[in-house]
Amino acid sequence: MTPLEVESFEFGELRGELAVELLPGQLESTLERLIDPGRAGETLHWGRNYLYAVNLETADGPLEVVVKQFRNQGFKARLSRRLKGSKATRSWRIARLLAGSEVLTPTPVMLIESIDIGGPSYYVCERLSGCFEVRHFFRALENGREADEFPQVEPDAFFEGLGTAIRRLHDGGVLHRDLSVGNVLVKYGEGIGAAPDFYLVDLNRARLHERPSIAQRMRDLSRLRIFGRADQERFLRSYWNGETSAWGYKFLLYRVFLGSFLTKNRAKAAVRKPFRELRDVLVSRSVHAHIPAPPEDASKRDKIVWDHLSDQPHQHANRRERLAIRLADIREHGRELVAAARAAPDAWDRYRELKVDLYQSPTQWAGVGVAVRPHPKNPEGLIQALEDLGVSHVYLRLHPWEDSLTDAAVLAHELRAAGFDLTFGIPQNRELVQDMARWTALVSEIAARFQPYGHHYQVGQAVNRSKWGIWHYGEYLELAAAAMEILRVEDAVKVVGPAVIDFEFYATLAILNQPFGGHHFDAVSSLLYVDRRGAPENTQLGFDTVDKVALLKAIAETSQNSAGASWITEFNWPLWEGPHSPAGRSVSVDEETQADYLVRFYLLALGTGLVERVYWWQTIARGYGLIDPSDDGTLRRRPAFHALANMQRILRGSSFVGPIASSNPSIRLYRFQSSDDEEIVVGWSTRGPARAGLPCPAAATVSRDGEILPSPLGVEVEVTSSPRYFWLRA
Repeated sequence: MTPLEVESFEFGELRGELAVELLPGQLESTLERLIDPGRAGETLHWGRNYLYAVNLETADGPLEVVVKQFRNQGFKARLSRRLKGSKATRSWRIARLLAGSEVLTPTPVMLIESIDIGGPSYYVCERLSGCFEVRHFFRALENGREADEFPQVEPDAFFEGLGTAIRRLHDGGVLHRDLSVGNVLVKYGEGIGAAPDFYLVDLNRARLHERPSIAQRMRDLSRLRIFGRADQERFLRSYWNGETSAWGYKFLLYRVFLGSFLTKNRAKAAVRKPFRELRDVLVSRSVHAHIPAPPEDASKRDKIVWDHLSDQPHQHANRRERLAIRLADIREHGRELVAAARAAPDAWDRYRELKVDLYQSPTQWAGVGVAVRPHPKNPEGLIQALEDLGVSHVYLRLHPWEDSLTDAAVLAHELRAAGFDLTFGIPQNRELVQDMARWTALVSEIAARFQPYGHHYQVGQAVNRSKWGIWHYGEYLELAAAAMEILRVEDAVKVVGPAVIDFEFYATLAILNQPFGGHHFDAVSSLLYVDRRGAPENTQLGFDTVDKVALLKAIAETSQNSAGASWITEFNWPLWEGPHSPAGRSVSVDEETQADYLVRFYLLALGTGLVERVYWWQTIARGYGLIDPSDDGTLRRRPAFHALANMQRILRGSSFVGPIASSNPSIRLYRFQSSDDEEIVVGWSTRGPARAGLPCPAAATVSRDGEILPSPLGVEVEVTSSPRYFWLRA
């Protein structure tokens, strides 16, 4: 084996090695690009480690590479790095060794390590195009769908190539030790009958053994989860190249190791669960490498830093520390509980009245809005996108703590000139909560600077989340009262709040029914996320989206500190895009699902007639936005963008007449009367494709994104999870 020729480097807080033939022209800018997840073109894996794709400029032109980020956090990881080198270093060494052999692995490009032993390390390799993981073929094979999903794969040749590739690895003195079905990539050449190439990845656990024993080989192979006995035999025979000596012993050994491996994994999961829960209480959870550590002298209340990728704060205090703070503030929380309990009966009675009166009269389709932040890389593209969406309401969130709000002021001026109705958000952070003088000075500056462009302000942001700096609601009410004194210098100014996030109605009740110095909110604003980002029809505590909107309206109408109106100033569904996503991977969705949920949420919420405005957060953002921005300023409009624009083109100016009853509880049919006296039904299903009956045949059918679909002759139509629009015949 001929190792890859490399060159070492050390630059600032980073050091490492890189392949000489791929030596970049500007090392500093290259390193900055590679280690910044914000520059990622695509998220490939989001878990304990983070994998993303980046375009790398080389002497031979652009090269797409994969960056695997290892966090190296915690005592165990730091000790392992001291004794054995970082996981990135181990991956680099084995990949270099394999680069000159018959064993295929993506070409190693660079090793990057933090000089700090606890800092992240990065392994960079070339990205393979047109390949798939072995797991996907095995899954199709188990379900009998291999011919449909992988028509280019001939199973015998596939198993022969897989066995041969791993045999070469072992014969070369390397045990992979993490040989899962996700760590073998398959690539087929052009043309019919082309042989597959198998690439081994995730090499950080690999070890060198001059002569691996049969037991060591079988233990390595047992990590490939091949469950069919016939497929296991086919794979092992290809690995041993037809050797029959001691076949029974080899196969038995393989089966024993496979059973042991599966049993161990199940046992580990069961044993680790209670310890993991205890760890979450006692120790701060690990965070993405880009999130800064809290100041060393920060108190338990102040361990909050800003995460620039998800555009929100991060709370470093662990559960034990947060519990201690809650106990210290027990008197304030007692007052909150009493206020909520006293107000709850009136709110509940009003909620039941609203539910009885629901859909009794037509509702004007209005109130669709989107939220924005300044996008200096392409401000013209942002304005054009808003115009193409067809919305009139725009929510611009300002960050008072930033050094300059010039970009926001320029954007506000352009939005106002373009005819948009602006609402400004004024969130808080922990520093401003602690410094009332600075808070009032900054709010005064905002009032003077932005009131020419709009007269609606939301004061506060997610005030029931400690990461936004509020530990008890008294702190928020003090901020809000001071802001209202400043903002209401004109009669036209309206202030909304308290911006409670998620369906925590008791928090809204508590804030709106405590002494507030005679102040009130002109509208109750909520950041309404549904059932941990599930489908909008899902229930939480027995309430679906319609119920939640009705309850929030009831709270707004019956509370001491509210004028009765209700707004939803933030909702979205996060995407599977690593640290850009504002929520965990377990609640993230793909782009198509996001688009479906967006339309359905708007229909469900605004169809009640109980909420005046609903804003999507936000227009341009990685991880959740309607538009995906790139480094060069170009803007890719996601399916959710097209879905929202199409919904507005069709429904703007119409009236919602009410839902059409269906015997199938998974079907929703919403009937609208357009300004041209056309009748339109928007239909969807919450549980896959279904047949639905319209009042009369459809003259035209349009998909969620605006594609014209064939219309059946009768009244029965197909609905799916993606809303469809049906124009009824006169």
